[in-house]
Amino acid sequence: MDYKFPVTRTTHPKARPEDESKLGFARYFTDHMFVMDWDEGLGWHDGRVVPHEPILIEPASCVLHYAQMMFEGMKAYRTPEGEILLFRPDMNAKRMARTCERMCMPELPEDLFLAAIKAVVTEDADWIPTSPGTALYIRPFMFGDEVSFSVLPAKHYRFLIILSPTGSYYAANDGGLHATRIYVQDKYIRAAKGGTGYAKVGGNYGGGMRASQDAMKYDCKDVLWLDAAEHKYVEEIGTSNAFFVFKDEVVTAPLDSGTILPGITRDSVIQLLRSWGVKVSERKLSIDDVIEGSKTGDLKEIFASGTAAVISPIGTLNVQGTDYVVSGGKVGELSQKLYDNLYGMQTGTVPDTMGWTYKLGLTVK
Repeated sequence: MDYKFPVTRTTHPKARPEDESKLGFARYFTDHMFVMDWDEGLGWHDGRVVPHEPILIEPASCVLHYAQMMFEGMKAYRTPEGEILLFRPDMNAKRMARTCERMCMPELPEDLFLAAIKAVVTEDADWIPTSPGTALYIRPFMFGDEVSFSVLPAKHYRFLIILSPTGSYYAANDGGLHATRIYVQDKYIRAAKGGTGYAKVGGNYGGGMRASQDAMKYDCKDVLWLDAAEHKYVEEIGTSNAFFVFKDEVVTAPLDSGTILPGITRDSVIQLLRSWGVKVSERKLSIDDVIEGSKTGDLKEIFASGTAAVISPIGTLNVQGTDYVVSGGKVGELSQKLYDNLYGMQTGTVPDTMGWTYKLGLTVK
């Protein structure tokens, strides 16, 4: 279906960030956003591109009391020729549908989802940065804003897309890839079987902030979660999926428990490694085995994967106040290779042999 959305352009355009090396993550927002409504009996309607500005919401809206909301995260990239690319947006659309089903929210058809993204990115395409490690972060989100205190699915929803030119999620002074410190959390849990761990919902992140504060006490950037039942098996990192590189095997937590977010970069890493002939196992891995591997040297690398970070090498795990160093605390060879290939595909500097990039059909010089 060919969707056409009306555009209301801002009368007060913002100044572009002058130094792309200091973009950070979600510090700046573009001039426009996409907005669309859903009503019971009517479906999705009135999609439009409007100026990025505060929105009005009734204090009794159900989202403020019962958290019926979801979000996605993706990026737009500019190739050296100025062509604009998305990376596997069909996977975002499918994950969004799974989240909406779990949260009793209306599904957004994939073609409508992509048309909305194209509309707002097209309007603000000149905001897409060009420096190494940068991109235009795309944040689609949906929430129920029916005025109701009934603990039932809302009858009205709003879907929005906002955009932010960003640098590295784990910012480094030189913009390059650096190994980070991660805190192993053995007190709180992120998700339990039967919960919303596989869905991209705000509550998963809000509930993890206490653990993130604990991590900061140990000068750690994020948290490595353990399983809810035994606090024994590694699951995922606060904002990313986790991979552990042993001598002849790369291990990541399986998705079958429903407690792991099915990351799009996670899937890309697995497929890319297997295409290189690397053994990848989706299986349970205990934190004791990780610690032992660090001591013996059998654990060669740890890295996180996600839309925001792409690939984030981990040089140190802090477990109950004790540091365990991996790869000498430096960026590992496999982590660097994965980053170079994934980011290279995303920006058009490495051939996309997997068919993952999606051309928006516009060029910005």
